[in-house]
Amino acid sequence: MIAGILLLADIGSRLGGAAPLFEPSGSRRLLEHALRVMTAAPLSPVVVVLGSGADDVLPAVELYGARPVARDRWKEGQAASLACGLAEVPDAEAALVALGDERHVSVAAIRRVLAARSDDVLAVRATYDGEPGHPVLLERRLFGPLRDVTGDHGARNLLLSVPVREVPCDDLGGGENAGTRAQLEALRESLG
Repeated sequence: MIAGILLLADIGSRLGGAAPLFEPSGSRRLLEHALRVMTAAPLSPVVVVLGSGADDVLPAVELYGARPVARDRWKEGQAASLACGLAEVPDAEAALVALGDERHVSVAAIRRVLAARSDDVLAVRATYDGEPGHPVLLERRLFGPLRDVTGDHGARNLLLSVPVREVPCDDLGGGENAGTRAQLEALRESLG
């Protein structure tokens, strides 16, 4: 069983509150796209970790069968949200992690990352223009150490010390996220 974890906990805080994510101009579609892709891929269960604005997210977004988990301590950074998601899938062989504000993450990118899984690596991550991105597959052996990481870098620092396979996904789109209002506006336009 390979679980899916969609991190959404601090997106609203980076954009000045959750409201910008759910304005009628289409940003809600960005989040629903990520949820739809995660649940359409061969992942089970899929968990979406919410934090800032969770009360606004749940009634506003179709979850496509994903299980929502509210993270009260979302201000501790992405690492705390990741640890929360991993705690929800203790029996998984591995977990595939994606970001809720990532542009055009695709089922094809998820499948490519999953296909690169092997016994000689502890993580597989997509790259875009040679830069690490999402999705990232984390083997179960990393779940324990990931409970101890802190800050906004999630697993990034830990991944520097373990065998990781990078999988180019440039041809599949994606790799960009909506970390600022300007990026959110650009992503809205790209979604039509």
